[in-house]
Amino acid sequence: MAESRIIGIIAGNGVYPETFARAARSKSPGIRLVAAAFEGETSPSFLELADNSAWFRVGQLGKLIKFFKSQGVNEAIMVGQIAPKNLFDLRPDLRTLMLLARLKERNAESLFGGIGEELAKDGIHLLPATTFLEDLLPPVGHVCGPSFKKRQLEDAAFGFRIAKESSRLDIGQTVVIRHGTVLAVEAFEGTNACIRRGGELGRGKDVMLVKVSKPDQDFRFDVPVVGPQTIETCLAAGIHSIAIEAEKTLLLDRDLVFRLCEEHGIGLHAVAASTAG
Repeated sequence: MAESRIIGIIAGNGVYPETFARAARSKSPGIRLVAAAFEGETSPSFLELADNSAWFRVGQLGKLIKFFKSQGVNEAIMVGQIAPKNLFDLRPDLRTLMLLARLKERNAESLFGGIGEELAKDGIHLLPATTFLEDLLPPVGHVCGPSFKKRQLEDAAFGFRIAKESSRLDIGQTVVIRHGTVLAVEAFEGTNACIRRGGELGRGKDVMLVKVSKPDQDFRFDVPVVGPQTIETCLAAGIHSIAIEAEKTLLLDRDLVFRLCEEHGIGLHAVAASTAG
């Protein structure tokens, strides 16, 4: 009889960790889930879905790896955001200090990539963050809410090009636009702050949120995500159009996202890279 998989979950905030855990249980019966939770980030209720768990501070990489090894983990996955301020306000242990000393740049990609390398040194393979969630990656076209009109499709293509360039430069993967004008670009402040700023500048008239993956995105981490919080933040900011990259953006808590978009007239459309030019 084959041994069941044991996956270590590096769990950030939001509904992403819970979504992954439920999908893993459904698609891989007998799987064992071991959760690494972070103070001030991970929802305590999520831990009810894990077979075992432990709490860590951001920066305790050595302790996390030791915990995973003690539980027989040889696969791990990063799900859920860690607030940017916490990534740059580390209280690092020795292993994290050694990792940081090797990095020439300290952006999210280099930090997470370094963590993946450290896990690999101990025989722990870092999985794509879309594992078991492939059905939550919308294909090209209308997703929910009002369908896009021609002007909105043109704006989506424009915003897609800007967001791709911004993400290529490691600035951010989200932009807010209106009629061919960039109102806000996501950076260190995060997506929600970008949405609020863009909505205020656009005053709610034909404003669109565009979210893409980075060119050559490493899908082990930093996968674009849209969930209920995104919809609610857009609604509060007066943004009623959202364009995402098709097949590369996770739609979390899909039923609630659909309901919110239908109730509040927010159009969600998935754009293909080839059509965005």
